[in-house]
Amino acid sequence: MRLKIAHLTRYEFAEPAVYGLQQIRLVPKTRRGQDVEDWSVSVEGGREQVHFVDQFNNQTLLIGLEEGANELVIRAEGTVITQDESGVVGEHGGWTPLWLYRRRTPLTTPGEAIRAINARLDGTYENDVARLHALMMKISEMVRYEAGTTGVATSAEKAAATGSGVCQDHTQIFITCARLLGYPARYVSGYLMMNDRVQQDASHAWAEAYVEGLGWVGFDVSNAISPDARYVAVATGLDYIDAAPISGLSFGSAQQGLEVSVQVQQQQQ
Repeated sequence: MRLKIAHLTRYEFAEPAVYGLQQIRLVPKTRRGQDVEDWSVSVEGGREQVHFVDQFNNQTLLIGLEEGANELVIRAEGTVITQDESGVVGEHGGWTPLWLYRRRTPLTTPGEAIRAINARLDGTYENDVARLHALMMKISEMVRYEAGTTGVATSAEKAAATGSGVCQDHTQIFITCARLLGYPARYVSGYLMMNDRVQQDASHAWAEAYVEGLGWVGFDVSNAISPDARYVAVATGLDYIDAAPISGLSFGSAQQGLEVSVQVQQQQQ
């Protein structure tokens, strides 16, 4: 599948900026199931300070705001060729050791609500993949998809206790549960081509767990499936913070408005 993606983020400031720094992870990975045909990231109102690959093998840009800027516009666009691998990404690579993906973070520390989800698994599964699929379905049943009930600082435990959230929350709940079961697990941010629309108001997120003999395998709790050819992985990490598309800070300027537009559509190959 040939997917054309356009991602626009626009920050508007109430007063001209004095200083600001944004960390951008908006370059898709080339890995099993996806090849980046072409991709570009452009910025208005800021300048690239440094470009590097972080510890999770994410292409990362640091953008400094231009002094006096009234807005910051970030555009990422390009074409990615994908194929359906039934969610299997394959063996672990990069500099980060596999054991690190069992580590708890403030957003992925289990409590009573997380343990209650795992307690609902009956343990009679044919293999690890079946067990993880059962976990995905259990989270989907117990934590409904509902926007506006959580934020970027909401932990997996809090979202599980609330019983609602969005793809970010579903992903972090799955990661927390999987690690508690002994699996290395990681957060993935990226894009999903929707069947009923081109225009979206945000990127997407899902989880990957490491299974002996298969490697990394993806699980999208919000849609209750393993990723297929409609998915494009961009960044990975221990939780949302490590894989956030854009994060940063600014001084001397109050953010007045934020516009996010994502378009994902299939093109003929």
